[in-house]
Amino acid sequence: MASRGALAPYKAKRDFSRTREPKGKVGKAGGNSFVVQKHDATRLHWDFRLEVDGVLKSWAVTKGPSIDPADRRLAVRTEDHPLDYGDFEGTIPKGEYGGGTVMLWDRGTWEPVEGKSADDLGEGHLHFRLHGERMKGEWLLVRMKGKPHEKRENWLLRKIDDAEAGEGDVLVERALTSVLTGRSMAEIAADPEGAQSLAGASGEDFAAKMEAARRHNARSGGRNGAAKGKARTPSAALPDFSAPQLATLVDSVPDGNGWLHEIKFDGYRALVAVSGGKVRIFTRNGLDWTEKFGPLVRAIAALDLPAALIDGEIVAFGPDGNPSFSALQAVLKRGHGEQREDTPFHFFAFDLLVLEGMDLKPLGLIERKERLEALMQGASPPIHVADHIIGAGETLYRSMCGAGQEGIISKRVDAPYRNGRGKSWVKVKCINRQEFVLIGWAKSSARGRAFRSLLLAQYEDGALVYKGKVGTGFDLAAMEQLAEAMAPLATDKAPAQVPRAEARGARWIRPKLVAEVAFSEFTGDGRVRHGSFIGLRADKKPEAVTPERAEPAPAPESAIKITNRDRVLFPDSGQTKGDLADYYARLAPLMLPFAANRPISLVRCPQGRARKCFFQKHDSGAFGPHVHHVPVKEKDGGVEDYIYIEDADGLLACVQMGTIEFHAWGSRADAVERPDRMIFDLDPDEGLGFDEVKRAARDIRDRLGDIGLVSFAMLSGGKGVHVVVPLTPGHDWETHKDFAHRFAEALSTAEPERFVATMSKAKRKGRIFIDWLRNQRGSTAILPYSARARAGAPVAVPMGWDELEDVKDAHPFSIEDAERLIDRAGQLKGWGFAAQTLPDI
Repeated sequence: MASRGALAPYKAKRDFSRTREPKGKVGKAGGNSFVVQKHDATRLHWDFRLEVDGVLKSWAVTKGPSIDPADRRLAVRTEDHPLDYGDFEGTIPKGEYGGGTVMLWDRGTWEPVEGKSADDLGEGHLHFRLHGERMKGEWLLVRMKGKPHEKRENWLLRKIDDAEAGEGDVLVERALTSVLTGRSMAEIAADPEGAQSLAGASGEDFAAKMEAARRHNARSGGRNGAAKGKARTPSAALPDFSAPQLATLVDSVPDGNGWLHEIKFDGYRALVAVSGGKVRIFTRNGLDWTEKFGPLVRAIAALDLPAALIDGEIVAFGPDGNPSFSALQAVLKRGHGEQREDTPFHFFAFDLLVLEGMDLKPLGLIERKERLEALMQGASPPIHVADHIIGAGETLYRSMCGAGQEGIISKRVDAPYRNGRGKSWVKVKCINRQEFVLIGWAKSSARGRAFRSLLLAQYEDGALVYKGKVGTGFDLAAMEQLAEAMAPLATDKAPAQVPRAEARGARWIRPKLVAEVAFSEFTGDGRVRHGSFIGLRADKKPEAVTPERAEPAPAPESAIKITNRDRVLFPDSGQTKGDLADYYARLAPLMLPFAANRPISLVRCPQGRARKCFFQKHDSGAFGPHVHHVPVKEKDGGVEDYIYIEDADGLLACVQMGTIEFHAWGSRADAVERPDRMIFDLDPDEGLGFDEVKRAARDIRDRLGDIGLVSFAMLSGGKGVHVVVPLTPGHDWETHKDFAHRFAEALSTAEPERFVATMSKAKRKGRIFIDWLRNQRGSTAILPYSARARAGAPVAVPMGWDELEDVKDAHPFSIEDAERLIDRAGQLKGWGFAAQTLPDI
């Protein structure tokens, strides 16, 4: 236990006749709590506190914790705090020590890693493990060597590279609300009762005030462990089950950038319906298996997700580290109470069908994947988002086969989600594996073996057809389990016609059990060759078991024909129409989540950017069948057809007609009057350097974060930066425009020497124009990855906030950088998507 003097520095900094804070007492030793409080005092910082010997050891982390092992965050050691401070959220009055808004940003427990202890702090280091709502896994605190006469004690806080690590500064960028109440910093600061929660209090009176504050905070909102916005409404309905999309077996991997490829997991397909702490897990046939997967249910519930329906696969890992159906069955057989660490359940999410009441199935796959990445940003094992690659499917296939895995699934990047089996999802297997209906078993003469082999069949044209036997792949325990399952199904009649020689000595059962079997091939008479039993499939109905015959892989869809490919569009740098078309074909999977199904305006330059260019938002039919139209009511009451596209062919059809730039509305074609994207375009005066623009973008991000809104940065490809705020549709354009206008005006009023919110060039001198006008009905903004009709063929590029620090201007990439843009896209998963609504300000 710490000495009574442990809080002496804390007390020395405070005049308890004025600070309204407790003198504090050292608590009992043995606790292992930790908290992080986001604290907007003299400067914004995150107070990281570990309970040690009855006090909270504290460090002020100036930029906040980062899950990226490459980030070493400065953590300035501060005075120990009393344990009472660990659940405080509210406002300390200005003028007092630490005056400002305090948010309970994270909390949980901690312990030193094996072989270490809290005593290591005295040696200047601590290697520890966190179990928080946001900070998880292994971390390291290391004291820096002090400089002569330096008063403060500087440490570094770093994430260890483990399963909980990630890339970029996603924690502080996206975790903008309290884990206690779900409130933003602005909501806490605006709470009059919270602001007065410490007023006039000291000693025991402070403790009473703190207890009142706790009760008030509990009333202000519920728990919100994930960085997804405000606390979930407990009564939000779970989405209904939806039949899953199924893949067709093909004989080779489809080619082209129009396909993405995923690992084919060896487990149980699962549809997960979630809303906050409510979770239900359905099989592919709609059976409710929630009770079978208790540990997963608890892990998903802890994410506190909004109402969503997520498609994925439940797996368990075998001794070789690969997903193993046998291992999964072993876990299920043991029951779902206590899990052994070697074979826990894991859920790999790969699609998002419903989010907060919005049916996402009509959207293209790549957009659904991006929304899934954003939704699951706070997930950690045993919950995963399945990785994918675009193109290069054959490379992934060879890698999976070499690793002994089942195969891959290939999916059209622009295809909607369709229930049932189709050609937009195909599977390529490393070995043959199919389901068969068990119709009987052959008796074994060996002592201790319940049977020699199982007799197999599949349905063809509604009748069971015999497919041979399988006699390997099961150990004695599996044989006993099978014998127990087959015993009550015994019958005297063969369910299928079986050759007399193979039926001799067979025992028949009613066709109720489905088994998965691996085999090398079907023989000429339709029997499995070299079969090996994998396991029973309780999630599949016998009558749905039919032969899978590999079809030819889908041929690349006919591409739009690009004429005059050698026409030079960018005379200063030499890029041609063909170069531009190739760029858009390559980048289509990255661009479509933002370009598809939105009214768009085109910048067409049929003779090149140096000649006449013009905007176009209507189409009389010249663009062809891949460019679609949506009727939009104009201000004068008339109706005009606006352009929108759905896929890569739509992009290329526009390029064929001389399009260089793509600009889009902030709403979708199927909900034109419900905006879902807010853009603040930072347009600097000619004399300002780009560093000022970057600083302005970061400041706007922080101000948006204060009111609970996640935002993203994009280089415009010109001279500015766009701050992009994704939103859940629900409000109208008038509300959208009014919010953007008031936000921009507030910034320009607060810092008139830096910002202006009017278009007037005379008033923009030496300032940055916060262009909020793009948030009006009918206004458009340049799309991510769109080329620009400017010298050098630059492109608009999404950026991570950390990445923005190092760029020198707003146009570092051109259409010649397609491969670089694709390579870096993996660091930007979920960019531009978040489930959040406009706050009431």
